[in-house]
Amino acid sequence: MYYSKLKPFPPNFLWGASTSAYQVEGAYKEDGKGLSVQDLHLLNEHKMDFRDASDFYHHYKKDILMMKELGLKAYRFSISWSRVLPTGKGDLNKKGIEFYDKVVDLLIENQIEPVVTLYHFDLPLKIEKDGGWFNRQTINDFENYARILFEHFKGRVRYWLTINEQNAMVNHPGAVYPQGLTMPSKKELYQQSHNMFVAAAKVTKLCHELLPDAKIGPAPNITAIYPQSCNPEDVIAADNWETIRCWTYLDVAVYGKYNSLAWSYMKEKGIAPQIYPGDMDIIKNNKPDFIGVNYYATATVAQSHNDGTDVSARAGDQQVMLGEEGVYRSAENNYIKETEYGWKIDPVGLRTTLRRVYSRYNLPLLITENGIGAKDQLMNGQVKDDYRISYFKDHFYQAQLALTDGVELIGYCPWSFIDLVSTHQGFDKRYGFVYVDKNHDNRRIKKDSFYWYKDVIKSNGSKLKGS
Repeated sequence: MYYSKLKPFPPNFLWGASTSAYQVEGAYKEDGKGLSVQDLHLLNEHKMDFRDASDFYHHYKKDILMMKELGLKAYRFSISWSRVLPTGKGDLNKKGIEFYDKVVDLLIENQIEPVVTLYHFDLPLKIEKDGGWFNRQTINDFENYARILFEHFKGRVRYWLTINEQNAMVNHPGAVYPQGLTMPSKKELYQQSHNMFVAAAKVTKLCHELLPDAKIGPAPNITAIYPQSCNPEDVIAADNWETIRCWTYLDVAVYGKYNSLAWSYMKEKGIAPQIYPGDMDIIKNNKPDFIGVNYYATATVAQSHNDGTDVSARAGDQQVMLGEEGVYRSAENNYIKETEYGWKIDPVGLRTTLRRVYSRYNLPLLITENGIGAKDQLMNGQVKDDYRISYFKDHFYQAQLALTDGVELIGYCPWSFIDLVSTHQGFDKRYGFVYVDKNHDNRRIKKDSFYWYKDVIKSNGSKLKGS
């Protein structure tokens, strides 16, 4: 659908940026912080460096002032569970909570809305060794952790996200199971996921009770899936992918029930989780207030051959194009470009995804992640990242088209504000509007995209194509 005039971004639109604790904070054992599963990743001088990361822990004041200069209306970040509760339970680490006090207060002082993720891939190591999300006790531990944060930040944090990319943790568990930890079976992963549903619902209930003016919701990785052709079997394959890997996670969270197709798939594969008495009631009766959407790219699939050839090599480090025997197989899409890392670039796919999510659930949407990773080069004290400007210009425009389509989009938080440790390529692949110079004490350098995004925010998106 084309429009002669696009709907403007609302005046209170949350132009923001995102990060996660373990990818930016560093100080991995400082001031009483306990270990998380992410601290077990093998480190590489040029790639993986979670111990220091972007050293936000020691640079947060300067970084937040740069957020103010950028004009951010919101900053989506996660709190490290093991920094607040070193073993995931027990006594509060006062220095840990004080750090987040300072971050939240400085954000508010600079008119930046804190958007806080409770759990972003960094389960406390002690809890993982006690069974992790497979252990039902973790549901209670998560609820207790959330209660501490809700009570502590009451009146200061109005937007909360429960669990980041729950579906990615099931489909790509390597992101949360580094060296030294045993990879769960697929059945165990689906049981963990079910326990996360229960935990998120209990935390949602708690938030509504303790913080009646706050909003809370999930943040799954959601993407529209295309059939390779008009062949009805390809359409079925696309529906399989989208339902099993996307819709079922939001169907449970929003409708309080498992999607029938996804449940049939889990039963047939022998991976359906055990549902305990009262689980579905707590989920059904505690609906989220909004949905966070992590979108990077669409995928294209074709009908299963079911002859041992459905599973193919992964395209890109987070692409979900592996295929599954008897369910779907990956396919090429010649209409879509890709990055040097094999990630698809599909701005129109963002509009498609937003339309599908909003049409299905009719809840406000907040884009909690979207961005392009590249080998940014620092030359003569500058970073010329025209590719990032082009990427966001196209995606922001499609978001505005989605608004015009009737989607209730309340904000857009690109990944990421600052360069951070990519799960797979470390600092070899960069996402930020701000460059982190690892060779010079983590100094910060504003990229060209920083100044471009600043103008976008200042104009509330009115300078985008078609506005």
